[in-house]
Amino acid sequence: MGLSSEKLFHNLTEVCNHFDVPPSTLRYWESEFPSFNPKRNNKGTRFYSQKDIEEISKIHLLVKQNKYTIQGAIEKLKIDKQKVDQNVKIVRKLKKIKNFLTQLKQEL
Repeated sequence: MGLSSEKLFHNLTEVCNHFDVPPSTLRYWESEFPSFNPKRNNKGTRFYSQKDIEEISKIHLLVKQNKYTIQGAIEKLKIDKQKVDQNVKIVRKLKKIKNFLTQLKQEL
């Protein structure tokens, strides 16, 4: 399931489902990464913009896929943000290719 880029904001459940992480993980990342700060309404409900989704993608890549510690991920984003951005784009393209090949295989 992908997040629609047409929507301005996504709720916590949508984002958690997309990244396959529990809400507590997103809340924790929010407290640890200064660059990740979703909007909140008067009730305190979080709403994630496309910029927030991009930031979560970077954090997810470093922490969940590359097994960085939180502190290591923070340092990596400070030192080599451009390379992390590039890696996120590569992973996104590879997932699209995988989905295409899976669909093609099912049609055969």
